[in-house]
Amino acid sequence: MRYPEFLKKNGTIGFVAPSYGCNIEPYKSAFRNAQGRFRKMGYRVELGPNCYEGSGIGISNTPEKCAAELQEYYCSGSNDVLISCGGGELMCEDLNYMDFDRIAAAEPKWYLGYSDNTNMTFLLTTLCDTASIYGPCAPAFGMEPWHPAIRAAFDVLTGKGLAASDVQTKKAAMVSDVQTEKAVTVSAVSAEKVLRVHGYDKYEKESLKDEEHPLLPYNVTEPRVMVRMPDQDVRMEGRLIGGCLDLLTIYLGTRFDRVQDFLEKYSGDGILWFLESCDLNPMGIRRALWQLEQAGWFKHVSGFLIGRPLCHGETLLGMDQYEAVTGILGKYGVPILMDLDIGHIPPAMPLICGSYAKVIAVGNDISIEMMLR
Repeated sequence: MRYPEFLKKNGTIGFVAPSYGCNIEPYKSAFRNAQGRFRKMGYRVELGPNCYEGSGIGISNTPEKCAAELQEYYCSGSNDVLISCGGGELMCEDLNYMDFDRIAAAEPKWYLGYSDNTNMTFLLTTLCDTASIYGPCAPAFGMEPWHPAIRAAFDVLTGKGLAASDVQTKKAAMVSDVQTEKAVTVSAVSAEKVLRVHGYDKYEKESLKDEEHPLLPYNVTEPRVMVRMPDQDVRMEGRLIGGCLDLLTIYLGTRFDRVQDFLEKYSGDGILWFLESCDLNPMGIRRALWQLEQAGWFKHVSGFLIGRPLCHGETLLGMDQYEAVTGILGKYGVPILMDLDIGHIPPAMPLICGSYAKVIAVGNDISIEMMLR
């Protein structure tokens, strides 16, 4: 696995819009505030030509122009990391014009985004063997003040807290007495580099951000309750991959699906899947998981990390979001953790797709150590 250099002090943050751009409020003002904040922190910023575009269909511009921006800025030496301007609907159409061989040959670079950006984060990892960060898009960094999850995302991007770990590698095992640390922190000293993230106490049910209040932070009001199957404290580990379930299914049967090769390469690690969804209702979630299962994507699985779906709390024909998941994934006999801080209902833990991760879930607390190996 290739790991990019972390953003250094006074480095350059590049922004691209391979999905939606920041052409309307509240995203435009939030994006501008994010740039100003980064500049005050001492960083330079570089904007791609599509950052304020809104002329495309489901994305910022034409697929050709979106792909050209993403590819050129990723391969360019003028910026050090890339943050996407937003999610959207049809970033998949950019893929027709992407040269992933060129990207794989380029110096690796951190790419940060989520949702529709699964088209880059997941494929960067599975096609190019390069780690990426599944986390907030650029406008989120414009909120005042930053929620701890936004700080955590920036800490991962900069490698703050990166240190060594003395945790020994083992297969998934049960634990009963582990304290979860409440920050992006590090463990003790050894040769292996690690970053740690954790869950948050509350999540946002209804955002207060709008055109007139573009910089408001997350409106966290609801207590997070982790749902576990089996309902017991767990420890599991493996190669961490995943993204938005709405997008993952579209790669099946295309030239962009080289997941089997990836699974075999890292079969000795076990695979930790992180999955969340946007437009899918409970039936859609179950169908999507069935598709991935039939394609053999859950081979060598060691555990599942399931984020709160945007349909959180909905029931369809008597089936809720939990049965949608466990009805397909329960047969694998590995831990399934649900309603985690991953995805479309903020806050969200930033996850390094491609890293080797150790997950500790005790009571209602979860921490994830991501190792750069």
